[in-house]
Amino acid sequence: MKKIFICSPYRGDVGNNRKKAAGYSRLVYDGGGLPVAPHLLFPQFLDEDNEKERKDGISMGLELLLECDEVWVFGKATEGMEQEIKFAVEHGKHVWFKDLLEGGEGE
Repeated sequence: MKKIFICSPYRGDVGNNRKKAAGYSRLVYDGGGLPVAPHLLFPQFLDEDNEKERKDGISMGLELLLECDEVWVFGKATEGMEQEIKFAVEHGKHVWFKDLLEGGEGE
């Protein structure tokens, strides 16, 4: 089973972005993959508004990214997403930029 790292916005409209990330994860699952979406897990116990904890969350996410086969990017890249994309490229991960309709629904 391919492990697919979900790279999508979190900050800003957190509630809506969380729903979209869950939709993207479902898309991967429905396609037979294993979705890896740290931004759905880590904010459950880390404080996004605490800069140290946010940086720690990003670092832990990058560790998970190393174990993934591909990175799927959804939406306009944020600062955090840019870090993930750069890291993926530096580590030879295939990065796919996905065009999806609003709400995480496939075209």
